[in-house]
Amino acid sequence: MGNGDARVRGLAARAGGWSARHRWAAVGIWVLFVVLAMGLGSAAGRVDVEDSEQLKGETSTAAGIIEEAGIEEPASETVLVQAKDDGLTSTDTDFRSAVSAVMTAVERTGEVTDVTSPYDSGTVSEDGRSALVQFDVRGDPRTAGERIEPVLEAVADVQKEHDSLWIEEIGGASMMKTFDDAFGDDFKKAEYSAVPVALGILLIAFGALVAALLPVALAITAIVATMGLMGLVSHLQPMSDTANSVMLLVGLAVGVDYCLFYLRREREERAAGRDARTALRIAAATSGRAIVVSGVTVCVAMAGMLFTGIAEFEAMGLASLMVVAVAMVGSVTVLPALLSLLGERVEKGRLPFLRRRTGGRNDSRFWSAVLKRVLARPVLSVVVATGALLAVAAPALGMKTENLTLDQEFGDSLPIVQTYNRVNEAFPGGSEPAEVVVKADDINAPEVKAALADFREQAVGSGASRGPVEIKLHDQQNLAFVYVPLVGGSDQDAAGASLEKLRDEVRPATLGKVDGVEAPITGQVAGNKDFNDQLVGSVVPVFAFVVVFAFLLMLLSFRSLTIAVTSIALNLLSVGAAYGILVAVFQHGWGASLVGAEGVGAIITWLPLFLFVILFGLSMDYHVFVVSRIREARTRGLGTRDAIRHGVVTTAGVVTSAAVIMVAVFAIFGTLSMQSMKQMGVGLAAAVLIDATVIRGVLLPAVMALLGERNWYFPKWLHRLPDLTHDEAPAAATPRTRDDEPEKVPV
Repeated sequence: MGNGDARVRGLAARAGGWSARHRWAAVGIWVLFVVLAMGLGSAAGRVDVEDSEQLKGETSTAAGIIEEAGIEEPASETVLVQAKDDGLTSTDTDFRSAVSAVMTAVERTGEVTDVTSPYDSGTVSEDGRSALVQFDVRGDPRTAGERIEPVLEAVADVQKEHDSLWIEEIGGASMMKTFDDAFGDDFKKAEYSAVPVALGILLIAFGALVAALLPVALAITAIVATMGLMGLVSHLQPMSDTANSVMLLVGLAVGVDYCLFYLRREREERAAGRDARTALRIAAATSGRAIVVSGVTVCVAMAGMLFTGIAEFEAMGLASLMVVAVAMVGSVTVLPALLSLLGERVEKGRLPFLRRRTGGRNDSRFWSAVLKRVLARPVLSVVVATGALLAVAAPALGMKTENLTLDQEFGDSLPIVQTYNRVNEAFPGGSEPAEVVVKADDINAPEVKAALADFREQAVGSGASRGPVEIKLHDQQNLAFVYVPLVGGSDQDAAGASLEKLRDEVRPATLGKVDGVEAPITGQVAGNKDFNDQLVGSVVPVFAFVVVFAFLLMLLSFRSLTIAVTSIALNLLSVGAAYGILVAVFQHGWGASLVGAEGVGAIITWLPLFLFVILFGLSMDYHVFVVSRIREARTRGLGTRDAIRHGVVTTAGVVTSAAVIMVAVFAIFGTLSMQSMKQMGVGLAAAVLIDATVIRGVLLPAVMALLGERNWYFPKWLHRLPDLTHDEAPAAATPRTRDDEPEKVPV
């Protein structure tokens, strides 16, 4: 059969073949899809997650009551007036004049309302050295940070006139502005620099500008289309800025990877003597198939986030799932069309200082040398690699997760952190009070007022709070907001214990005795507890869903029970090692100074589950690609060891390039100042690095070499399952003989 007459079967092969034959139509359809998705999404607008949808439990109940009543709580701000030494107290004239100056200055800005003196509200510390001036910011609380600048300047002016006092502002609006100023550009630079970094690595990998631009172009168009789809889908499942950032990261990673896999295989086949048409067919049937299997597996992993019941996670999972699906479809449709259109012009823009990377042999000398030793001593390789990874993973057994406090998140890099610490020291829990939302048929009924008074008294009497407990009535809506500073302050465990006292002891003994009264307790500490409880409850179903469905997909895709089991085991080992590195660096502080993470002492609560889902999905990229190449060689008649050698060595270059891009992009986020983002970046980068080297380069070939023919074990009772392995390139696609081919066998 002639070189151009090869026939291939399967979804990826048929899609690639159709696109290559109807290249302008394929490109036009893709462009139309991207434009329509973005246009319709922009027209529809994006619906973001509301507070009442974030969580289940009391936090959600309280937010729902507030939203139903139509009350929009203003952004509250506090100015701390504190003596710098023990010689000055709140009763002194200088202290009182400073308080009056603060109140006058903030009122003059016209941006605030309800300015309250500490002498009226009782917000004076026990030692008399500290007092809090409290007020609300006018207008929409969500945009209060944009209007708080004049108030901050007014407070700063008062500070200049009183050297003996600390006069500092803190609150939701001021923190919002501070973070935006300090880290807004930080995030933008990280996101914007990810594309140039990926492009630079691809230029080195391909040595040609056009070839390097294709993966980046595919990833960017997939991201743009998904942004539009997020707007449409948000009317069913609300989205968020966090989901958008995660989507960008995942979209860039998989979009570049998928295109890289496909493009490298097509170039390899052309360099080995196939004509352009046959090379595309083989790339479609092999790398295209691997992309589909990998893409579906990643989508399944991302879908695991939908089982958390946490709106933010559901948004991240759905956004990530969509961008992976879009990138996967683009890789097996528009990419073959572009390669068919470009032909040899894909080599345009060749960099003169880089050697041409289109030789018939696609072997990696480094990995050839490593693999030679691994296959010579597979037992030793398995023992050493597994032992090393288990040792790295060991610290994860003592993982401590918590929602990071302001000082943990930012250290001493921001002045507002010092203000936060001073407020919490003088008024434990004052910067993050618990908020009791009391709903009654008649909020002014005598029994309700008596219960509110009892609650205020017992909140302090029980030791949960040192006061002052503030009550704000909303007569028209029959609501009352009770603000309770919790003993423990920034100590999450101590504040959590105080919250439990309020919920389990004080509330039932007071407000709970009045019929028809609802009194859910919310606030920062309550929200953290409800989030943790819900997250812990979702761990088992999420893990089970991801692992079981990934196992089934691998089983159907490779028709091998052994490969399905080893795939899951290796991926879990990779995730475990990433957990161990996170705990060692951020919790125990081993090498923490290298990444600027001193003094964190814990892993942020949401990260372990997030990393598991993301890493389990992304690691399948490499695994499916390498194992597909091994199985392809095996079905062509090579022995298992030769197939392993062929599969690992010929994919080493593309896997290395893809891994370097991922590690570089994730490492950018590891340089951010926020510890939560730093933990995410370091965890993802470390896991991908381990996965692409130790797992795929050492452990996978060693395990497969030990198993031998048992790699392909598939019990007879499973033969009735659907066969998804038929996308392999047939033997009919015989290459022209070349002296420099590593193996003279048909592909």
